[in-house]
Amino acid sequence: MFRWLTCLLLAAIPVFSSDISSLSDKEVGSGLKEALVQGVGKAVGRLSAADGYLGDPKVKIPLPPSMEKAAKMLRNVGMGKYADRLVTTMNRAAESAVAEAKPILLDGVKKMTLDDARGILAGPEDSATQYFRKTCGENIVQKFLPKVKEATAKVKLAEDYNRFAAPAAQLGLIEARDADLDQYVTRKAVDGLFLVIAEQEKAIRADPVGQASRLLRKVFGSLLE
Repeated sequence: MFRWLTCLLLAAIPVFSSDISSLSDKEVGSGLKEALVQGVGKAVGRLSAADGYLGDPKVKIPLPPSMEKAAKMLRNVGMGKYADRLVTTMNRAAESAVAEAKPILLDGVKKMTLDDARGILAGPEDSATQYFRKTCGENIVQKFLPKVKEATAKVKLAEDYNRFAAPAAQLGLIEARDADLDQYVTRKAVDGLFLVIAEQEKAIRADPVGQASRLLRKVFGSLLE
């Protein structure tokens, strides 16, 4: 059930391979938790940096598709700067909010049970991400929303966006959930966060020694003495 971490140990400290079988599930589960803590730290650190969202095409928050049509019209008449300003502000709001997720995610790691760890290690490559989304997703949304509102309110972009988007939603031109700027940015910011967490999880699984060697020295330090 912990095959990938066992392989990690065999590769990292083969001299002690005869002792590895004595590790309890709890010890291996603790190793997984420490690896996830590292992954969370990297994901949040990356996205909260300047251009963490705006500079990454995979998580950059765009205007909703129907709003993009309006943006194209603005650009055709030399007013594209307004659409660009809106996109920049949305992404800056996400960057300012994402740090709020770290304590929530770390608490999720802390509360992870041994059964949770077994399921993550035996599941698909985004099992930990799915666990975080299920156990922490709603709390993260609630934490993000006030920060996003604060950021968009500073330049009064939410008012302009909502004034345009609300009637567009009533006409079916955009989805109702995209008609409120703060809600839209929050949802897209959370989606981007979990996308990056999934990337970190995949990296740990693909190269556990390279990703977690310090972790192993801490958790299994007694084997190295």
